[in-house]
Amino acid sequence: MAGSVTMADSVQISCINKRQHYNAHERIQNVGGVGANGVRWKYSEAEAIRDIKAGTYSFYVNVNNRVVWVVIATHNGREYLKTEADGYAPNNLLNLGECP
Repeated sequence: MAGSVTMADSVQISCINKRQHYNAHERIQNVGGVGANGVRWKYSEAEAIRDIKAGTYSFYVNVNNRVVWVVIATHNGREYLKTEADGYAPNNLLNLGECP
């Protein structure tokens, strides 16, 4: 349809995998969750960044029954995922449990 805008599907991230799970500041390797169909999913950080940029998905976490959006940030030329500033510290994404 000409002129139509497609909205990204909103997907909740409920778990992560860090490269070194014992290091709270280590880079995220994967994000994951459970889809509306009850099936677990897991994306690499690079796949999630790609889909955010493409407008395919918008990712969020649920903090105290509030939606906090996941955004792309850059540090030393490397893109990574983090949550928007929401007044809660530390980063909500890094505080999620490990994905199976």
